[in-house]
Amino acid sequence: MEDKEKSALDQAQESLTEEQKKKLQELIEEEEGVTRKVGGFWNTIITALAVGMSLFAIYSAVQPVTTQILRGVHVAFLLAISFLYYPLAKKYKGKINMFDIFLCLLGMACIIYMLVDFEDFIYRAVTPELWDMIFGILFILLILEATRRTSGLIMPITCIIFLIYAYVGPWLPAPWTHRGYDLERIVGHMYMTLEGIFGVPIDVSSSIIIMFCIFGAFLTVSGAGKFYVDFAFTAMGKKPTASGRAVIATSYLLAMASGSGVANTVAIGSVAYPMLQKSGYDKENAGGFLAAGGMGAITTPPVMGAAAFLIAEFLRISYVDVILLAIIPAALFYWGLLLMVEFDAKKFGLKAVHIEKKYTLWQLTKMYGYHFLPLIAIVVFLVKGFTPQVAVFAAIMVCFLSCFIRRETWFTVPKIVEALKQGSLTVLNVAAICASAGIIVGIVSLTGLGLKLSSIIIGYAGGNLIVTAIFTGILLWVIGLAVPITATYIIAAVIAAPALTQLGVPDYAAHMFIFYYALLSEVSPPTALSPFAAAAITGGDPFKTTMMSWKYAVTAFLLPFIFTVLPSGRAILLHWEGIGVVSGIWTIIAAFIGIGMLASGCSGWLVKKSSVLERILIIIGALAFVYPSRAGDILGFACLVLVIVMQKLRKGEGGSVATAT
Repeated sequence: MEDKEKSALDQAQESLTEEQKKKLQELIEEEEGVTRKVGGFWNTIITALAVGMSLFAIYSAVQPVTTQILRGVHVAFLLAISFLYYPLAKKYKGKINMFDIFLCLLGMACIIYMLVDFEDFIYRAVTPELWDMIFGILFILLILEATRRTSGLIMPITCIIFLIYAYVGPWLPAPWTHRGYDLERIVGHMYMTLEGIFGVPIDVSSSIIIMFCIFGAFLTVSGAGKFYVDFAFTAMGKKPTASGRAVIATSYLLAMASGSGVANTVAIGSVAYPMLQKSGYDKENAGGFLAAGGMGAITTPPVMGAAAFLIAEFLRISYVDVILLAIIPAALFYWGLLLMVEFDAKKFGLKAVHIEKKYTLWQLTKMYGYHFLPLIAIVVFLVKGFTPQVAVFAAIMVCFLSCFIRRETWFTVPKIVEALKQGSLTVLNVAAICASAGIIVGIVSLTGLGLKLSSIIIGYAGGNLIVTAIFTGILLWVIGLAVPITATYIIAAVIAAPALTQLGVPDYAAHMFIFYYALLSEVSPPTALSPFAAAAITGGDPFKTTMMSWKYAVTAFLLPFIFTVLPSGRAILLHWEGIGVVSGIWTIIAAFIGIGMLASGCSGWLVKKSSVLERILIIIGALAFVYPSRAGDILGFACLVLVIVMQKLRKGEGGSVATAT
């Protein structure tokens, strides 16, 4: 929007108190690390390195680069920038000391040593020389320190435990025992091959994730993020559900510019909470709704969280296939969320809120609708068969060129530099996690730990698929308490997914299961950062807000079991092997009905306020509907009709709607 006309996003963020801003910054730093605020010479150096990292990524997207060089240079930039941008501790966030500079140079030296004579270097992986060992040990320590700075201690400690496991294998009791590997073999595997730190996770980070981060930065700098917020709120009317619907629409649109659940929640909450409050939502309900909306955006095509790109790489499928896997589950999630908005409006007697509009929807679209073109470009190029790298490069170019349609959105040189800089700074947290996750993946492949853990999980579950899925979900919840989404997915992909596939679950369904449960760590206590961020905005109780976010996100907890445990439920992932077309389509329809009933049961409203018995019946019917069988459908319909009749026959409690401006 024009500078003299502040958007809804600007106005809402200005309304936050300094205390709220401080709390939000602390929560974001808890997830993404404490960053430095430096100026002058060091800001120029960080900017130059970040811009260089982005330009190299863009170059490699259109001009293929040797795998080792691509991954090595990406990690070199990661280490160099991380030690300058992320301080050793909070008290050093205002300055860069000699130790940081030394680590920055040492990180680049480790990569230069690796690339100088790479052909001979890789052949020495099993029997590394003295200098290989020195640089290899230093490199592993640097990766762990960079990860500590960007995402905390838990991930580095986890990596150290895995490294120790690789060494002490012969002395462990069954079934954990293995042959054991000496320091030379471990360092060689981690540093000198493409199976350790330079494995699949860092490959995806260097080729795809960084490109989408750059794309998100271009959208943000162009003003597209502000347009999406204004578009969503302008599209809503004056109904009691307007503010809730705006949250749903905004959460989806903002996902294009942010892959962080906390960042989405903060951006949405700062805009939407004043209106949710005026509508009649209490602090905890509003916070839970905001957190669920922010989290759901990460599961929604065409641009999803970093873990989605890793699914494509682990399964060796195209990103278009991942999008197809995610379409119906995402639609079901937002369908449930939308119905909860409708039910809440009646249950709480919410008020209609007047949303200030400087332009009509048509005027806003006519003036700034070109901000949708980059999103359309990504879909078109992916469908045409181009790689994700090329597709997102095309989208960046469309974003750049389309912004010249209006004078106030032109990309000036400072704007281009800022977009390139922010693209690289945004990827640092994920890239560090991917690098350290490579240690875990490498140890799992070296020791065969993945198969051992799968056997242990299946053994404890007695070979039962449902129990195995429950154990896997609990395992992911525990992992998610300590490490971010991307790391949770990577760890689960190598130690939990094999347990499901061994019991006959297709690999795509198994990976979608762990993808969803990795994401649910965003709203799971006791370290649910998204609800905590929402509570900081609303002033609500963090724990109660987390419980409310569970209510709104309940469909996301149920969906993975549908397409994992139930063969016909895999139609939800648009996979039809062994499923008739009619049966598959009905399964999807029944899932929408079932999710709608589940939303009703959780909200406590259908035709009118539901009694305890009616809520129990409607939830039983919902579960019967999502279980694809004729008996389940009959039971589901019976429960639905019974509850409607019971509520129609009962007088009163019809709910009321007031209007406020």
